[in-house]
Amino acid sequence: MTHQTRTKPCAIAFADFRWAVAFCFVLSLVWATATQAQGPGSVADLAERLSSAVVNISTSQTVVGGSGVPLPELPENSPFKEFFDDFFKNQQRDGSLPLPRKVSSLGSGFIIDPSGLVVTNAHVIEAADDIQVTLPDGTHLKAKLLGKDVKTDLALLQVESERALPHVQFGDSDKMRVGDWVIAIGNPFGLGGSVTLGIVSARNRDIHSGAYDDFIQTDAAINRGNSGGPLFDIHGNVVGVNTAILSPSGGSIGIGFAVPANTAVKVIDQLREYGETRRGWLGVKIQLVTGEIAASLGLGEARGALVAEVTAQGPAQVSGIQPGDVITDFAGRPITQMRDLPRIVANTPVGQSVSVTLLRDGREVTVQVTVGLLEEAETPAATQGESAPDATAQPVPDVDVLGMKLAPLTDAVRLQYGIGKDVKGAVVTQVAPDSPAREKMVEPGDVITEAGEKLVTSPDDVRARVAELQEEGKANILLLLSKSGRQGEMRFIPLRLR
Repeated sequence: MTHQTRTKPCAIAFADFRWAVAFCFVLSLVWATATQAQGPGSVADLAERLSSAVVNISTSQTVVGGSGVPLPELPENSPFKEFFDDFFKNQQRDGSLPLPRKVSSLGSGFIIDPSGLVVTNAHVIEAADDIQVTLPDGTHLKAKLLGKDVKTDLALLQVESERALPHVQFGDSDKMRVGDWVIAIGNPFGLGGSVTLGIVSARNRDIHSGAYDDFIQTDAAINRGNSGGPLFDIHGNVVGVNTAILSPSGGSIGIGFAVPANTAVKVIDQLREYGETRRGWLGVKIQLVTGEIAASLGLGEARGALVAEVTAQGPAQVSGIQPGDVITDFAGRPITQMRDLPRIVANTPVGQSVSVTLLRDGREVTVQVTVGLLEEAETPAATQGESAPDATAQPVPDVDVLGMKLAPLTDAVRLQYGIGKDVKGAVVTQVAPDSPAREKMVEPGDVITEAGEKLVTSPDDVRARVAELQEEGKANILLLLSKSGRQGEMRFIPLRLR
C-alpha cells in the first residue's frame, strides 16, 4: 500500500514535466515566429563586424578629347570677336578641349582573403588607369587588376598590405529563399560605408543584361556607388554581389539586383587562377520553345531549349545533337526554359563528359557530350566567289505557300540575297501583308531549309509537306529558316496551317 502511495505522485510529476517541456517548446516556436515576422531586432553587431571588410573603390582614367560642348558663335562684325577668338585660341574648331583630362568614378568592393584579394564589379573599374582601394579606417591602397569578366560583371583586384586584412567569406546563395533577410553594405554616392536591410524579393531574375542572367532581387536600398559591394545573409555570409538597380531617377526604389554568390565564386576562382574565365561550350544556337513550337513538335508543354543550329565540329555535332532537338536535361540538371542552358553549360568544367537528354521526333534520346572551351565568337566571313547569274537561264515561276512566294535557289537568287552556296532549300521572295508568315517576321531572302521536321530543297517540297500536314489535321507547321541579313542565322518559325 505504501509502495503504491509513493509511486503515484512520481508518475504525476513525470507527466507534468512532459507537459511543461511541450508547453515551453510550443511557446518558443510562437516567439520565434513572431520575432521573424517582425524582423531582426538589430543588425548592429553584424554590421560592425562585416563593415571592416567592405571597401571603397575609386578609379581614374585619362580621356583625350573635349567636353563635347560647342562654342558659341559671334557675328563677324562683333567688336568682341577678336578678343573672343584670342581667348579660345587653344580650343578646337568643334569647341572640344584638345588637352587630356582625368575622369573619376566611385564604387564598392569587399575583401575575401587576408592577403588582399578584393571583389568588385567589372564596370566599376572599366578602362581605369589607376585603381585605389580605401579601407574603412581611411587607409589608401593601390590596387592591381588580376582579371575581370564582363559577362557576369565581376572583377578581382589585389592590394598589398603589411598586415592581414579583415575579410568575409561567400555563402551558399542557392539556399536563399524569397523573404530571407539580407544586408547590403557599400559606398552609395561616395558617402562611405552605408548599411541597408531588406529581404530577398525574387530569385533567378533575368534583366536582359546577358546570357547568364540569374540575379537575386532585393529591396535592400542599393544606390549608385553600391556597385560591387556585398549582399550578406543574416549570418554574415556573402550571398551576392550588388550589381544593378532598376530606377528611373538613379536612386533606390526598392528594386536592386545582385550576382548570386554561387555564380561569383566560380568566376572569381578562375580569375584568381587564370586571370580570365574558362567557360564550358556546347556549340549550338538555341531558341525559346513557345507554345506554338511545342504544339508543332508534339511536346505537350513548352519546356527545354530548341536547337536551331549546330556548330561544325563542335561538341554537340560530335555527340550527334541535331537542329530540331529539344534539350531538356544537361548533366543531370533539368532545362525548364531556354535561358537555363547557357548558364549551366558555362558552369560545367571544360573537358568533362556529361549526359544530355533531348527530345527528337517525339522520342527521348540521351547522348554523351564532352564539354568544350568557350572562346570569343569570330565573325563569319562574307560569302565569296559567287558565280555571275546566268543570263540565258529561264525564270522559274514562284510557288505560293501560306502567304509566301517561294523560289528555287538559283545562282542569280543567291547573288541577289547574298545566300551562301552551302545553304539548301527554298527562298522566300515575297510575303503577304496579312499572312501568318508576316506575323512571324518572315522576310524576302529567308531560306526555308526544313518544313515539318523534314529537309526541303525546293518550293515544291515545302508545298508538299504543308499539304501532308494539313491532311493529317495538324494545326501548325514548324519551318527552319536561314535568316536573311543575319549571316545565315538559323531559326525555327511555327506557322498556322488553318
